Amino acid sequence: MATSSPALRLEPVTPDTVDAALALQARPDQERLVSPVVKSLAEAYAHGERAWPRLVFDGDRLVGFVMAFFDITFYPDRPGDLPRSGLWRLNIAADAQRGGYGRFAVEQVCAEIRRRGGRRATVTYVPGDDGPAGFYARLGFRPTGEFSGDQEVAELALPPA
Repeated sequence: MATSSPALRLEPVTPDTVDAALALQARPDQERLVSPVVKSLAEAYAHGERAWPRLVFDGDRLVGFVMAFFDITFYPDRPGDLPRSGLWRLNIAADAQRGGYGRFAVEQVCAEIRRRGGRRATVTYVPGDDGPAGFYARLGFRPTGEFSGDQEVAELALPPA
């Protein structure tokens, strides 16, 4: 996976950027597919170090929000279910979609997982023709056959760091 532009970067959410983060909105037809940033930030607060919320910037322009998770067990009651790391949330602003920002954000999450010693990235998404399954498939994610609630689970094997 190659990155798009040298001006692209991820930044932590700060007191100076939180209002802009909360104002990020997907297209209206995508609202059922991804939770708003406000929910993600509440989950990040509740999960502490297991959550990694970041803003996606292109130069000075805020174009998206991504949140990774680290070492979370999906099915704690299942013997042998190992902790996973992956993409928890991806919100690209409606007017910034199709600019490579989602790909960049996913690549950065995968790089962070590798940096922490992980060998696979997990993502969950709402299945369906109008959902993000095709996007994740183009990035190399493959469905595992599992569901987490109503969301399909897919994984990507990561090369060593």
